[in-house]
Parts: sequence; C-alpha cells; structure tokens
Amino acid sequence: MSAGAVAFLKTSVACCSKRDEVFVAAVPLRAPPGPAQLLFRTAYSLDSWGLQHYMVLVKPSSPPPLQFAPVLAFDFQPQDPESVSVAVAVLTGMKIPGVVLERKLEKLPKRKCWRVGYSMGDAVSAAQKFNHNWDTYLRVGKHDCRNYSQDLVEWLTGREFSLENLKNGNYN
Repeated sequence: MSAGAVAFLKTSVACCSKRDEVFVAAVPLRAPPGPAQLLFRTAYSLDSWGLQHYMVLVKPSSPPPLQFAPVLAFDFQPQDPESVSVAVAVLTGMKIPGVVLERKLEKLPKRKCWRVGYSMGDAVSAAQKFNHNWDTYLRVGKHDCRNYSQDLVEWLTGREFSLENLKNGNYN
C-alpha cells in the first residue's frame, strides 16, 4: 500500500471515529390512564408498529462532561400526551399542540433500539438546530413522532431513512 493510501486511511478512520452514533428507539405511546393506556401498552408488547412512540437517540463519540448523560434522546409528542382531549383529537385527526423534547438518558434501551448510522458532525448541536426549526403542530399520521424521527435521522446522517426499514430489518 502506498504512503498516500495509508495517510488517507488514517485520516478516514480518525474522521469517522469522531462521529456520533445515531439510534432510533420505540417506546409505548402515552395515554390517559385506563383502557387507552392498556391498549397502547398491549400494542407495544405485540410489536404493533403503528402504535409506538419513536424517538432519536444520540450517543456522542467523545466522553461526555460530568453535566451531560452518555445518551441524549430527542423526540416530538403532544404537549399533554395523557390528556383525554388529546386522545380524542388524535383519534379524529385534528391538529394539536406538540412539543420537541431533549432528555438525558444514562444508557441505551435494551429493547427496540436500533443503530441507524453515524452523524456527519456534532449530532447534539445539529439536532438542537433541527428542533428549533421543527413545526410543533402535531397531527397523527401526517406530522408526528414518526415523521420527526425519520427527518431528524436524515438531517444527522445525511442518508435517506425510513422507519419501515427497521420493521424489515434493513437499518444499517
């Protein structure tokens, strides 16, 4: 191998090792206590893809400072996901106020969490910029956590992404 090729490989490895890991995770939808909550938890345990809440997780490549957790979660959901009026609005397809959240996690979930790629740079700053521009009205099936997760993954990785790929096992 030529000296130029070795230098290129070393640069490529150094470049890529500093990129942040990007994951998508699925969790049960939140709903008002009672039958709706039971339905959503059952659907989650049965792997019903349409009745799960999706979020994007970022695991920074460099060790986090003490004030940060090792994993950051970014997601989009109704402002009050456990409200009965929100549940009715969701079922009827009405627009409702949503909120983009950024949370710290101690570790990646053990279930329903898939690495979908690597960021093109500082994923946390890029996700925060993306969130600043995200329209926070929410309409299930048209502008919800699925759309948010797909769009944020594409923004961070620079690659086309679909949640359907996770369902089919084609995610890396």
